Amino acid sequence: MADCMIKNPVRTVAVKKTSDENYRVKTLGLDTKLDGALPGQFIMVWMPGLGERPIGVGNDDPLTISVANVGKVSGAICGLKNGDALSYRGPLGKPFSLPKPETGNARRILLVGGGYGVVPLHFLAKTAKKAGVKAIAVIGARNERDIIYEKQLGKWCEKVLVTTDDGTKGKKGNVMAEVEPLLAETGNWKPDAVYACGPERMMMALAQACKAKKIPCQVSLERYMKCGVGVCGSCDLGGKTCCRDGPVFSGDEALALPDFGKTRRDATGRAEPL
Repeated sequence: MADCMIKNPVRTVAVKKTSDENYRVKTLGLDTKLDGALPGQFIMVWMPGLGERPIGVGNDDPLTISVANVGKVSGAICGLKNGDALSYRGPLGKPFSLPKPETGNARRILLVGGGYGVVPLHFLAKTAKKAGVKAIAVIGARNERDIIYEKQLGKWCEKVLVTTDDGTKGKKGNVMAEVEPLLAETGNWKPDAVYACGPERMMMALAQACKAKKIPCQVSLERYMKCGVGVCGSCDLGGKTCCRDGPVFSGDEALALPDFGKTRRDATGRAEPL
């Protein structure tokens, strides 16, 4: 554990910019860049006296995170103002990997996000565009108020499609309402790979659909993490740890995990249904 901490020392930096994405999600731009970070990785944010929480990276330069105010630690992070200090470790975890270029073929990817799961997909979209990879994003939420990062993704993606459960924005229904026609595409926009982050049942349906279409898929899972480096076992996934073996898994890997789309563990280690 000590060796892991040395490789990932705690850094303390200033909050440079804050903005509200919606009624509960706040974005913090930090006065630093996250050297060596890859899309899909995360940092462990430490709030003294409260604890650490894993937070996905929305951008590497400047280091940007978006946090939903859902508990004591996240609430404290959301309460930070410009000039306040924030401490973190990272980058940590296994990242997304873009499809390799093939001579004469343009690479196309589909990004699928639900709720605040769209945040790490922004970093992926930015990286993809810089690598010459074309992207379309499908983002979904319960209603219009919960949609975030639509404009940010639009900077890097050719198109951003929106779905809401109640139809208040975009197509009514879940993300699969827009995803399924794209997976069935036989023309210029059949994706070479699909990437997802969001509610696990959503990602399970997506992974199953991609497997049926024989399209490579990668999903980013979320579990309760204490150490972030695969030592404590709190994010166990039935023999694998979310923090070290993930959080990004191939669709096939995820579908083989006994807990995927079914259960997760709380802070005590007790399994609870998703």
